[in-house]
Amino acid sequence: MQKPLILLVEDNPDDEALTLRALKKCDVPNEVVVARDGVEALDYLVGTGTHAGRDLSVMPQLILLDLKLPKVDGLEVLQRIRSDERTRLLAVVVLTTSNEQRDIVESYKYGANSYTRKPVDFLEFTEAVQQLGLYWLLLNIGPPVGVNR
Repeated sequence: MQKPLILLVEDNPDDEALTLRALKKCDVPNEVVVARDGVEALDYLVGTGTHAGRDLSVMPQLILLDLKLPKVDGLEVLQRIRSDERTRLLAVVVLTTSNEQRDIVESYKYGANSYTRKPVDFLEFTEAVQQLGLYWLLLNIGPPVGVNR
């Protein structure tokens, strides 16, 4: 059986490394696929571009989505995820440095399951990632695989 995976959508190499390190430190066993811009994230989810031909029956159990992305920003990625029958039920957690009220409201308006501000401190960041992992990967019960995906 395939291990559940996480799609990390993050363009900042430091934040990517920090997130991966925090997940490893918290013993999150999931495979992590990294998309470094909005186009790459969408290509991965629908199997186009550099991800053409990938097995679309394997979808992320969790998407950690930054908002400030090149090419296609996080809010547009979120809108497209929610408008596509194959991806609309995926769990999407906005994980961003933005504390702007507009970003928070728009994220929920477009269907984010959660909005989490990235702490600057590594220990706080690790704790936040651990809590996200515990909830979204262990406690949360998502729709069965293949249902409206």
